[in-house]
Amino acid sequence: MEDISESDRFECKIINVINKGDWYGVTVEEIESGGRVYFGRTKPELFNYQPGDVLYIGVKALIIPLEDRTMEVSLYDKNDNRLDWTII
Repeated sequence: MEDISESDRFECKIINVINKGDWYGVTVEEIESGGRVYFGRTKPELFNYQPGDVLYIGVKALIIPLEDRTMEVSLYDKNDNRLDWTII
């Protein structure tokens, strides 16, 4: 984890988008590793993407781990706008 900077971005592909009313649930898959991350509160006004579109994820270590969760993962567009985040 020390080799990854907060400014590093990893290309991912949208797998699924669920309309949850005021939010979207978005599942992405990191292209190189095949690892998937779910973002559950993506605001519709920031999100105009479909399955198959490319976005980016960034990670940073939590200062204080929460139980078994150690990283904050953020979802970004190509302009580096933060669309959502989750803790894994």
